[in-house]
Amino acid sequence: MKVLISDKMDPRCVEILEANDGVAVDVRSGLSPSALLDCIGDYEGLVVRSATTVTAEVIAAAPRLRVIGRAGTGFDNIDVEAATRHGVIVMNTPGGNSLSTAEHTFALIVSLARHIPQATATLKEGLWERSQFVGVELAGKTLAVVGLGRVGREVAKRAAAFRMKVLGYDPYIGQEMALSYGAHLTSLDEIYATADFITVHTHLSDQTRHLISDAEIAQCKAGVYLINCARGGIIDEAALLRGLNSGKVAGAALDVFEEEPPTLVDLLVDDRVICTPHLAASTKEAQANVALQVAEQVGDVLMGRVIRNAVNAPSVDPEIHGKLQPYLVLAERLGRLQAQLGEGQLERITIEYQGDITAYPTSPLTSAVLKGIMETISDAAVNVVNALLFAQERGVQVDERISSEHEDYASLITVVYHTNKGQRLLAGTIFGKSDPRLVHLDEYIFDAVPEGHMLFYINDDVPGIIGQIGTVMGSHNVNIAQMSCGRRQMGGQALTILNVDDPITTDVVDDILSREYISWAKQVSL
Repeated sequence: MKVLISDKMDPRCVEILEANDGVAVDVRSGLSPSALLDCIGDYEGLVVRSATTVTAEVIAAAPRLRVIGRAGTGFDNIDVEAATRHGVIVMNTPGGNSLSTAEHTFALIVSLARHIPQATATLKEGLWERSQFVGVELAGKTLAVVGLGRVGREVAKRAAAFRMKVLGYDPYIGQEMALSYGAHLTSLDEIYATADFITVHTHLSDQTRHLISDAEIAQCKAGVYLINCARGGIIDEAALLRGLNSGKVAGAALDVFEEEPPTLVDLLVDDRVICTPHLAASTKEAQANVALQVAEQVGDVLMGRVIRNAVNAPSVDPEIHGKLQPYLVLAERLGRLQAQLGEGQLERITIEYQGDITAYPTSPLTSAVLKGIMETISDAAVNVVNALLFAQERGVQVDERISSEHEDYASLITVVYHTNKGQRLLAGTIFGKSDPRLVHLDEYIFDAVPEGHMLFYINDDVPGIIGQIGTVMGSHNVNIAQMSCGRRQMGGQALTILNVDDPITTDVVDDILSREYISWAKQVSL
């Protein structure tokens, strides 16, 4: 397997990647777009920083590509939608530069409050203008942190140390967690009305682009300070300039811009604006951290170990992945079984998790179920990255349900396969530490091993059926390895599941279906 590093990176990145068996690394920084297109088809992995732009055209030219690693937090330079469609994992390294970015943010907050860059500039010009640069204390002031992710929470901790009142906004965490960072969770309206300083720490998306614009600035208290060390475009730069000119905004600090290098000259030359050229993550420690982290993550994917920090696929910590691994195997097999047992046009998939498994993230399990289904019914190259996309494109609705307990099993995964001809329920669990078992098919209860070649059939619950089916299988030279049975009631209908040593042909299934005591039969292979 080959990995291309197309931007400047800590040399230890190569060492970490090549420590994986069979991985070879090429370092080719500064490639032109056409040169990247010409060579990318040879690689399973691509590692970039911000200089390389990974377009849909690049991804389409890379049939072997499995993973793109971004050494850093932002991934605006990667076409994530195209990567997802082609089943390519895109991952970043959000924790590697968090401290550097938080420290830079707070340096800008202090600089804003005390006019440090402006005072430095005038002193270097030979001027002594102390009266022009009277600042404000941070103690007692209100700092609002919009986005309490890895960077935002570090900023909040530092603000608390300065005895600032810290407000936070983040729709994905609760009040208890926010308080552990020293921030009180509140609404954006409350932030605009009360904050002296507002710093943004969110990803750039359609929902966060121009999150702070004219209307929001109008809601702010007079003399507010705005800081952006996250992504250019979260603060509307034209609206910010209007806010400065009106006096509503006392000052701003920007490390990122809507266009880089920035083009709004009037904003840059305003004395109330301090700015740096996207330096928040530019420390020796951060650059080394993200390079080493992305090398480890890309190596893990190529070696089939674990997916971490993926932006287009479920990812979990290695420790949790180890605990989930038996259930991931079970989930995928449940999906593959349902796709082979189902009849009719697939319309909806319902996945329910019960018991101890609900203490862990369920999204990787759902992706595994969908992978099992979609790779069985689709000719496309399906994996956990694009399985949900393929399901959505087919108009398949995916429902996920979680219940904390089950009366019979410590953990249970149930998959209901809805088609235009009806629905079928299939459920499984783990015996011991890692042995997958099927335990329910519709109303039938049993214990079967989901592996290899299998035959499912429903028969009249009368004496002699097992022997007769054994004779049929023997006549076709098919050896039965295991058998499991379940029934609704004595003398009614019974379900039998056989594990056999060789694939079951349609002739065998037809022979079994020809028996008057058999009402349904299906063969599957896992």
